Amino acid sequence: MNFDFQFHPYPSQRTTVMAKRGMVATSQPLAAQAGLDILKKGGNAIDAAIATAAALTVLEPTSNGIGGDAFALVWTNGSLYGLDASGPAPQSISIQALKERGHEKMPVHGWMPVTVPGAPSGWAELSKRFGRLSLREVLQPAIDYAEGGYPLTPVLGKYWDFAYRRFKQVLKGDEFQHWFDTFAPNGRAPKIGEMWRSEGHAATLRSIGDTYGESFYLGELAEKIDAFAKKYNAFLSIDDLAGYKAEWVTPIKVNYRGYDVWEIPPSTQGLIALLGLNIVSGYSFNHRDSVDTIHKQIEAMKLAFTDGKAYITDPKEMRIEIEELLSDEYAAKRRAEIGEQALIPKPYQPVSGGTIYLAAADEEGNMVSFIQSNYMGFGSGLVVPGTGIALQNRGHDFSLDPSDHNALKPGKKTFHTIIPGFLTKGNQAVGPFGVMGGFMQPQGHMQVVMNTVDFHLNPQAALDAPRWQWMTDKKVRVEPHFPLPLAQALMRKGHEIEMMADTGGFGRGQIIWRDLETGVYMGGTESRTDGAIATW
Repeated sequence: MNFDFQFHPYPSQRTTVMAKRGMVATSQPLAAQAGLDILKKGGNAIDAAIATAAALTVLEPTSNGIGGDAFALVWTNGSLYGLDASGPAPQSISIQALKERGHEKMPVHGWMPVTVPGAPSGWAELSKRFGRLSLREVLQPAIDYAEGGYPLTPVLGKYWDFAYRRFKQVLKGDEFQHWFDTFAPNGRAPKIGEMWRSEGHAATLRSIGDTYGESFYLGELAEKIDAFAKKYNAFLSIDDLAGYKAEWVTPIKVNYRGYDVWEIPPSTQGLIALLGLNIVSGYSFNHRDSVDTIHKQIEAMKLAFTDGKAYITDPKEMRIEIEELLSDEYAAKRRAEIGEQALIPKPYQPVSGGTIYLAAADEEGNMVSFIQSNYMGFGSGLVVPGTGIALQNRGHDFSLDPSDHNALKPGKKTFHTIIPGFLTKGNQAVGPFGVMGGFMQPQGHMQVVMNTVDFHLNPQAALDAPRWQWMTDKKVRVEPHFPLPLAQALMRKGHEIEMMADTGGFGRGQIIWRDLETGVYMGGTESRTDGAIATW
């Protein structure tokens, strides 16, 4: 990709950043700097990505943690690799077992929705296969922040306080007290600018680094997780931890106007982003901010979500071949359903998410698209005593209807919202991109790719451009700076437009593109959060 982008005046306090030797983009300035420090110590982009991800478990615990899942797309030596570091349901869990405990649907908090954490294994696999420095060296910046503390940034402080107030209302059992001890040590959420630290978190990271994650799955940390689970008669056990390892997978793609857009395969919802792009690839768009463009984008995304929710689950139990869903014939069939008025697909109700995304690149051309999450903010509300390990609640997405494709089963992976993206052209890497935030993610991927490829926006403008989010039926949310005449025109097409005052639900993205001729990197970071790009 050559840098012949247009510069549009979308509201932002940031400008597109350029660098040659290295770049790390993420939602927290200190985390981006941690990744850059690793590059300067001689690490590569993979080392930098791990360092940034680990640091974010400390620096943005409202969105991710050691007890969560992760996915990565890694470009190195002319090839793209996919890593699935998501964990399955415990082997002893079942629909019947949950119903015997009085549950008619998967709970949001507590032990029932806890699945095996995959992130520590993901860090170890990335480090062992592609890293240049030891995992302990790479985790050291995160350890330092956990031990020494850091001041809360504005957006982080906002969501931390929101989570604290919500948890005070909904978390009633004594198993949740460790969350309050860890994340509200003074009987309240830390304030913006106030220092927060977690010595248990530091010790856990040190143990993971020294053992390349083995202590988490086979050693002292596994024993602490198991003891905590047994105390509350939970399904997760040390055997579930011991049997887990992050797996390397083959990324999936569609070609969009000469660019290959890559995603992690199911059980992630990356397939939805590709389905949507495949549908709109049959149209020509002249203007970004036109009713025809936005209408067709929304309608395509509705159809993509309908298919995604109908089919995506653990890949071992998929009822249709991915190749069929991504075929030109299938896209044409779905495209034919789009008319001049808003349609109603099979409804479902999206939920909010809690995720971090980062992109990293080095002067050798290695690039990483990395995403990590505890889900729905702080996740399950459980923290393993004395460790700082906040456990995810990813199992909440399982269905307790045995006939559902995403029905809960022992050892099964659930539909997964978090998705890293990557762009290539002609067997050359353009770069990593991502927009995290629950079911906004594939919608954000579509909008960012189209902003880049169709409308030639530079990375920062591609992220700053006003976003829309389809919710359900004909309901669509738009941001406060979304053009009012455009919103009114969409309403005349039958869309039920709701303008949101808070932009937090519209995702938070990062982009790094590489000039195919000069090797220069161009990056954009999210203006809707405390985003930052560290460069060298």
